[in-house]
Amino acid sequence: MYAWRLHELGEPQDVLRWEQVPDPEPHAGTLRLRVDAVALNFPDVLLCRGLYQEKPPLPFTPGLEVCGTVLDGPRTGERVLATTNLPQGGLAEQVVVAEAAALPIPPAMSAPTAASMLITYQTGYVGLHRRAQLRVGETLLVHAGAGGVGSAAIQLGKAAGARVIATAGGPEKVRVCEQLGADVAIDYLSEDFVPVVKDLTEGRGADVIYDSVGGDVFDRSRRCIAFEGRLVVVGFAGGRIAEAPTNHALVKNYSVVGLHWGLYRSLQPQVVPETHAALMALWEQGLVDPLVGAELPLGEAPTALTRLGDRATVGKVVLVPARAA
Repeated sequence: MYAWRLHELGEPQDVLRWEQVPDPEPHAGTLRLRVDAVALNFPDVLLCRGLYQEKPPLPFTPGLEVCGTVLDGPRTGERVLATTNLPQGGLAEQVVVAEAAALPIPPAMSAPTAASMLITYQTGYVGLHRRAQLRVGETLLVHAGAGGVGSAAIQLGKAAGARVIATAGGPEKVRVCEQLGADVAIDYLSEDFVPVVKDLTEGRGADVIYDSVGGDVFDRSRRCIAFEGRLVVVGFAGGRIAEAPTNHALVKNYSVVGLHWGLYRSLQPQVVPETHAALMALWEQGLVDPLVGAELPLGEAPTALTRLGDRATVGKVVLVPARAA
């Protein structure tokens, strides 16, 4: 089979190599999948650069979530959604995954949609419901709403009965947020979101803020969070890790809530299938549907990851092997 591999760290377009490698061998407790679609995430870019918290040994194949068809064993032919185990990621024609991580998907769900329903939607659901305890009627502020993480949070927030305010960069991305269901979308390139959020909430601020950007966005978010609000730290796509002054949290009685969904897979693994069942139910009810902004051939992985790293994408970017298109 063929797979994208890195033998050195750097920018995706410089270090990814399309190589022939042996077919992966399944063992007890694992499944071998034919990869039907692989969804890209910002951590894939960080992995290539060597900046992610997980640092697999070289050479390795990126790609953290796949939709695939089981090739061997009693589950042969079953279509599943799964996270991968580095150094053998999903940017390949085949991959071996833990059987416990292989989640069934509805027959009517396409491979690109399924591949987009794992990391960002699991993160959003756990973040909004388990970590932030989002309640009906509350105001949710979602940053970078047109991206994969943000677009999932907008839909999940609306499905939970919240009023959703989203930020995005540029008129096109603002329209995307509105189409996803955001009640209000703010172009942060031309307008400061802080006074807008305060005005929309009559000075109270947002009850829950979902922040995957960090840096200055986190700092400014603290200025428009409500009393007893919850500021959910999802990631640091902006590049700078912000610091939270505890005196300010005390003054407004708000919480800074960490969200690392991947830890649930090892520390509280039952959360993943429970969340998956809830997400599949929401999809079947038509309350959530991933925004696949680009569906590209697997051969375009370096270019796709570069665009993702430059924040030049909308929604999820999904790569599909030519045979599965």
